[in-house]
Amino acid sequence: MRGGHPDPSVCGGGTVRVRLSRPTRPPGAACPGRRTATTAPRPPHREPDPERPVMSTGSSAHYCPFDYAEALEFDPTLRRFMREEPVARIRLPHGAGEAWLVTGYDDVRTVTTDRRFSRHAVVGRDFPRMTPEPIVQDEAINVMDPPASSRLRSLVSKGFAPEQIERMRPYIQRAVDDLLDRMAEDSSADLMRHLAGPLPLITICEVLEIPPADQETLRGHARTMMNISVDNKAAAVRAKADLRAYFADLTARRRADPGEDLISVLATARDGDELLDDQELTVMAMVLLITGQDTTTYELGNLSYTLLTRPDVRDLLRDRPERLAQTINELLRFIPFRKGVGIPRVATEDVELSGVTIPAGDIVHVSYLTANRDGRKFDRPDELDFDRTAPSHMTFGWGAHHCLGAPLAQAEMETAFRTLLERFPGIALAKPAEDVEWNTTSIWRYPLALPVTW
Repeated sequence: MRGGHPDPSVCGGGTVRVRLSRPTRPPGAACPGRRTATTAPRPPHREPDPERPVMSTGSSAHYCPFDYAEALEFDPTLRRFMREEPVARIRLPHGAGEAWLVTGYDDVRTVTTDRRFSRHAVVGRDFPRMTPEPIVQDEAINVMDPPASSRLRSLVSKGFAPEQIERMRPYIQRAVDDLLDRMAEDSSADLMRHLAGPLPLITICEVLEIPPADQETLRGHARTMMNISVDNKAAAVRAKADLRAYFADLTARRRADPGEDLISVLATARDGDELLDDQELTVMAMVLLITGQDTTTYELGNLSYTLLTRPDVRDLLRDRPERLAQTINELLRFIPFRKGVGIPRVATEDVELSGVTIPAGDIVHVSYLTANRDGRKFDRPDELDFDRTAPSHMTFGWGAHHCLGAPLAQAEMETAFRTLLERFPGIALAKPAEDVEWNTTSIWRYPLALPVTW
């Protein structure tokens, strides 16, 4: 195993499968599995169990920083919950009180589709979370419940309809070609800097028609909001306010003088006799910018790391282009793309999940990462199997809050990797995998740089 990456084995029929070994830590390294000390006599010394979360003092809830970031190894704390306590009480680094963590595929599907769980009910509550400052805005579509969210989704989804994505593909192709031209001319090629970083930002800013001069500033605000550092709260508050002010001004101008971009479409679109109000439009534009570039950048980075450290995956993507979409979907299922959890829901009445009763009013988090690795739904969940077609992965969410921009993200990934491997078929990592540095401050897991040769 190199750089925390599993060793491959190739099975019959062209199926690539991987069996993960248990991650290890160097002696003395911090471990999310340590339990807090008690007044009981000290037991004989034992090495800490990396799959045991810390128990909160005076509570049955587990304290879970979810700060595990060893390459793309699966978080051992999440694995322990999935196997031993699929509905568990947890505390998170920020926010008040405790929450439930739901990890099984079927239970996650229930929480994300059952009307007895409400996203809107978190508005106004200081809920347990990963970041010092809540990322969500009170008016955002991702904290709305049906039917209110259905109205906005029906409008926004028009911008990501299949025919719209097909119209975007030539633009995405030109952007990828231009970025790879620049990479080929640079003396220090880096896939994060030359491809994964700029492509999603360029693409979503084309959809929203955001001026190039503003794009890096907006990206900086979005990344500040995602930072989990304890001392980041003031900066996150400012970033959120600045981002909101920018889009309040931009959406007002687009409403007054609409063009053909998605913001203009939303500013003038009607649902019956209703238009989106100014706050709804502002926050919707913010959400589209943040989700349209941030998460896709990190997925591109993680997939790039995988193909650079797994020649068998690289060769499959290169030699079987007709299977590109299916291969990417299996990689999206397999790769742990984030740390911890996202936006929770509230149980509006008592609900039983896996034999555990969640009382009305309690906060409930789900883990899409564990749902994607649930052995009750996926055969050999800890192996890559590029013949796998079902069930669907949950990397883009599920239910009423499934990512609207998923088709655009998939089009970007398919175009990027097809073109990359056509132009640079022997591309390889320019340093040992164990020397790749990983983000440690964001809720997202991704490599900071991927220097390459070809």
